Amino acid sequence: MTEAMAQADLIRMGVFLAIFAAMASWEVLAPLRRSGLPRLVRWSNNLAMVAVGNLLLKLVFPLTAVSFAALAQARGWGLLGQVNWPGWLELALAFVILDLAIYAQHRLFHSVPLLWRLHRVHHADTMIDVTTALRFHPLEIALSMGIKLAVIALAGASAEAVLLFEIVLNGAAMFNHANVSLPAWLERPLRWAIVTPDMHRIHHSTLADETNSNYGFNLSCWDRLFASYTARPSRPQETMPIGLDQFRDPRDAWLDRLLLQPFAPSQPSPEG
Repeated sequence: MTEAMAQADLIRMGVFLAIFAAMASWEVLAPLRRSGLPRLVRWSNNLAMVAVGNLLLKLVFPLTAVSFAALAQARGWGLLGQVNWPGWLELALAFVILDLAIYAQHRLFHSVPLLWRLHRVHHADTMIDVTTALRFHPLEIALSMGIKLAVIALAGASAEAVLLFEIVLNGAAMFNHANVSLPAWLERPLRWAIVTPDMHRIHHSTLADETNSNYGFNLSCWDRLFASYTARPSRPQETMPIGLDQFRDPRDAWLDRLLLQPFAPSQPSPEG
């Protein structure tokens, strides 16, 4: 199992790097918005947050989500483990359950003030691009992993389903946070299935009613089903302000400030 898990990690990392490189290149060649900060400053600090978060995960959780799913499957935990589903159906059900859980968690982090303090590190980015998809406070990353493991155990998602979901989710997040835009003829129909950059960028608007919408990271259906969908922002995508008014100083983009940001004086959560 150890060799299989190591192979799974290599697959996930390889796909991650390929998608990151593709989206970063697209942003350089055809950016939608101009950044007020040099790319080197934003990227170095946003990526440093990823490194700190991954280090904390390794210290707190001895198993990855895929390894934990393999353990849960071997012990017959969870709903899907109680029925002999066809393989394709079990994979699809696990994917949908996990994606719905991510949507619900995202809404929770917006509505609970203590959780919003952690999540606002992601929203405080005054520019949205591929690195914003990776910019989460290490404590939020650890808490999210705990929630994910609980969902995996309750759902009985297989290791294969979790690996597929994590690869797709990571890729989708980098895609829909990217500083790019699709042509309307492609974006409109695609949005019925997945979250596009123009759809998710609205979620990073400085306006609270827009921030409190478009919570999906992968499948776009949840926002329509649960009445949190905003089709268009009130201001042009190219120029609408992004981020939080409380954290607009360029110095707030540095790693030390990002790590301490949850402990800064409180700003009400968008839903508060």
